[in-house]
Amino acid sequence: MSVPANSPPEAPVQVTWADPRREAAFGRWLEALAGEHGLRPETLRPASADASFRRYLRVDAHGGTRIIMDAPPDKEDCRPFVKVARLMADAGLNVPRVLAWDEPLGFMLMDDLGAHTMIEVVGTEPTQETQRLYLRAVDALVAWQAASRPGVLPPYDEALLARELALFPDWYLERHRGVAVQGELRSKLDGLFKLIIERNLASPAVYVHRDFMPRNLMMPADPAEPRLGVLDFQDAVEGPITYDIASLMRDAFLSWDEEFVLDITVRYWQAAQKAGLPVDADFGEFYRGVEWMGLQRHLKVAGIFARLTLRDGKPKYLADAPRFIGYIRATASRYRELAPLLRLVDEVEGTTPATAYAFGRL
Repeated sequence: MSVPANSPPEAPVQVTWADPRREAAFGRWLEALAGEHGLRPETLRPASADASFRRYLRVDAHGGTRIIMDAPPDKEDCRPFVKVARLMADAGLNVPRVLAWDEPLGFMLMDDLGAHTMIEVVGTEPTQETQRLYLRAVDALVAWQAASRPGVLPPYDEALLARELALFPDWYLERHRGVAVQGELRSKLDGLFKLIIERNLASPAVYVHRDFMPRNLMMPADPAEPRLGVLDFQDAVEGPITYDIASLMRDAFLSWDEEFVLDITVRYWQAAQKAGLPVDADFGEFYRGVEWMGLQRHLKVAGIFARLTLRDGKPKYLADAPRFIGYIRATASRYRELAPLLRLVDEVEGTTPATAYAFGRL
């Protein structure tokens, strides 16, 4: 939107605090850092928020801007963020440096990697520029995976995969759709989830970002910087090599046609082979693994989005749930073993007449 030349400048967005004591503690912390880091506290403004209890603030400094993470320590543990940031920096990724951290208070000062995420500039059509951006993301992903060492990050094991899958019946089906998940339906889902977990744990394990998508990739402020910035990595684990490429190409907030998804996935697979990563030698087998891994993620995220709406009062996320239902249906329709899941989703969503089994409403 353009602003008339004679209009007064817009007032800056104020940073609000629910707890006056936390606000006062933050003010003291920021003032104490201002001289050493060249900060201008009067320029503090919101930068972004995410689905957790963390939020991010931006402040001007000599020679640029800095980002501050506000993460209440009773709700967020920043130690994994600091650990993974160091691992990623050592792997050559473009991640924010932690410049100051008050662990007991949950305040952190970091580099500002830029003001625009990849999702803001990527567009909606698979152009050559879109392909170039995704290949930059692939470069970051391969570098991250190539740095993998066993036993450094928590395992993405059977127990964690099962807890994530449980979000779908617990939050999406029961609480959002009002479906009573019991009896035959519970048995069907238990069997399907066991199969999904087995297929995914058959993939070799590497470092997994766990939310590797354009919304968490930053366009660098310096045009000479070839690397995309990487954010939101604090939940990284060691798990299936198929996870992050599935996350990248089956996005929570935008969708691509199958041709573009295959193109980038093939290029990732080739780059991973060249880097010596343990991808399947047959691309068809590797792609099937990506689809099964993507299915686990889609079921989990549908449950998370329902929980964010119903428990946390963040309805904007559930608006993207149909995208994930579409991903689930597309994958389930390609594998005979997943036919019961396809019938269940179709019945719940009303996309086809019910032909399998009836289930109760809560």
